[in-house]
Amino acid sequence: MPFGKPAGVACIQLDENGRCRIFGRPERPAVCSSLQAEPGMCGNSREHALRWLGHLEELTAPNDRATNGRAANDRAANGRAANGRNADR
Repeated sequence: MPFGKPAGVACIQLDENGRCRIFGRPERPAVCSSLQAEPGMCGNSREHALRWLGHLEELTAPNDRATNGRAANDRAANGRAANGRNADR
């Protein structure tokens, strides 16, 4: 994936069994090679591991989601103030 893998999207290098097609090859991204699995992240099931990876993706997602949320909250707060509902009197 030339521009990286978006959060929540499966890697295009995974086969039908969820195994990496380029494991151990030089073209495998450094971020994949550097991920060191441990029992806490893998748990006892595939579902547990996928939830853990999903959470990790959320934590490391670009800040534009957080920024967009703040901007929407700011716009809402400004709208309430302009309508007099939030004005200090």
